[in-house]
Amino acid sequence: METITHLPEVKEGKCFFPFHYRDGIFYDCVQFKVKHKWCSLNETYEGYWKYCSEEDFAKCVFPFWYRHLIYWGCTEDGDSFGKAWCSLTQNYNKDKVWKYCD
Repeated sequence: METITHLPEVKEGKCFFPFHYRDGIFYDCVQFKVKHKWCSLNETYEGYWKYCSEEDFAKCVFPFWYRHLIYWGCTEDGDSFGKAWCSLTQNYNKDKVWKYCD
């Protein structure tokens, strides 16, 4: 089993996206069995982290490619609930990472 070192929070740090943690790649702040979302301060998590503030959360990337179209803003296309969403990378078709728009 892999051992992961967790150092104390670095409050002044800047989130690094995407970051590798355990077996995943993360494009936004994460929450694993903790009260608040956090991010890594390195491309590959090395124990340096911080709790996310409003400005740390992933931003939409425009333009982005979805199916056969280029989008310059949030879209409801493809969402079963009719909520506007955006890609967190320029190529949703390849990366499949997204978030709902505010």
